[in-house]
Order: sequence, then structure tokens, then C-alpha cells
Amino acid sequence: MLKFCSLFSGSSGNCIFVGNGETNILIDAGVSGKKIEKALNEIGESGTSLTGILVTHEHQDHINGVGILSRRFKIPVYANEKTWEAIDREKLLGKMPAENRRVVSAGDTVNVGSMRIKSCRISHDAADPVCYTISSEGHKVGIATDMGFVSDEIKTILRGCELALVEANHDVEMLKAGKYPYQLKRRILSDSGHLSNESAAELVAMLAKHGTKRFILGHLSEENNYPKLAYEAVNSVLKIKGFDTEKDIFLRVAERDCPGDVILL
Repeated sequence: MLKFCSLFSGSSGNCIFVGNGETNILIDAGVSGKKIEKALNEIGESGTSLTGILVTHEHQDHINGVGILSRRFKIPVYANEKTWEAIDREKLLGKMPAENRRVVSAGDTVNVGSMRIKSCRISHDAADPVCYTISSEGHKVGIATDMGFVSDEIKTILRGCELALVEANHDVEMLKAGKYPYQLKRRILSDSGHLSNESAAELVAMLAKHGTKRFILGHLSEENNYPKLAYEAVNSVLKIKGFDTEKDIFLRVAERDCPGDVILL
């Protein structure tokens, strides 16, 4: 059995739990360690049960609680070399014990406990950002956020996932008409920015065509999106493609500040 839960999701912080009982990991830890511990307890887990933390990239909303959790519970932290360099350069995690560091190359497959983790480079304004798939006991889930566009490699790595958490960061028209400075809007809309609702819908529809049945929309902008808007944007495209989200497809929007659905595979 594989247990999946998005603990936090959005520009204020991101953290995802994936566990099989024997091995339990976090993908990112972008809020305080205290909040993450509380969220873990709410889903029947704890910091002491964690086997590892995998970092997608060095932005604060993905690593804010990594250092404290790693030190408190002696948890190995996995990131690629360029991400570690960026973290160290900006002193983003405080003093990290050498024995807690794990360097993994982007694009490689590694074993963390009884889980098989594969990473794939994504396009984002970070040192060497990646997305991940996690495989265990015949199950496979994918997490793909913080990317300006969906590459062929991302499509390939996510195919075959039973569940995928996909970024639906913004509504393009809301972003364009919103209060963000021009340069920030340009960054978000660029190929190294974030996925729009429409881009998320295209990716979800493609994965559904290849057999994925469960989707969570994540990393929504607090300023430039609404959960209902993201849901309807994706749902409408799925309907056009012949999928029924009440029968064929499980579609949810991740909660921003608390654990969402606990999904068992």
C-alpha cells in the first residue's frame, strides 16, 4: 500500500508526504518544522517515522523546514549538486550535518529505503530544479510543480502514474490584470516560471489518456487563482476529452494551509 497526502501546497509553502509504512518520505518541506510535525500527526504519522526528505529546488517555499526537521530527527536530505550549492551559498538551511546530506544527480533513479525515486529536470528559475516520481510495491505517483512548461521528458516520466500532483499556479487573465509588477508577471508567464490552469489541464488530459485516474492540482497562486477556477479549467478539458470526474477521474485541489485528502493506493 502507498499512502499519499499533500500537507501544504502554494506560494506560502509546499510539503508532500508519501509512505508505505516501511519507508516514509517528504517531497519538500517549505513551511516551519512545527507546522509539518503537526500536519504529520493529523494524518497518523510523525517526524520520527520519516526516512528522507527530497528537495525539488532551493526556493524558500520548498525548503523552509528542511533544516530543522533533518537535524531534529536525523533525516537524510536528498538534492542534486547544484541545488546543494545554491542552498549552501545562501545559507538557507543553517548548519547541516554532513551525514544528513545526500547528493543525487538530476535525472537519476535512486533507492530511498524500499522506494524507488526518479527525478527529471524541469524548467524553473532555480539552480537545477526537478520533479519526482515515487514507485513502491507496484504503485507509482508523481509530483510536478514549479515549471514554466511541460517538456517531453516530464510527460514521459509521469506516464504510468496512478496519481499525479500537477501544478495549476495561475489563471493567465487574472495574472495579467493583477497587481504584480510587470517583471514578476513576465517571470511567471515565462518558460522558467509556473504552469497556468490551461497548461495543467493539457497535462492532466494527456496523463488521463495514458491511464492516470487520480489528480491533485497544486501550488495555486494566492493572488492569481482560485481553487474553483483551477478545478473547472481542468474539469472542462477532461469533459471535452470524454472523461467524467464523477465516475472515471478523481480530481481535487490541494489545500494551501492544511493536509488534504489522504489517498491510499
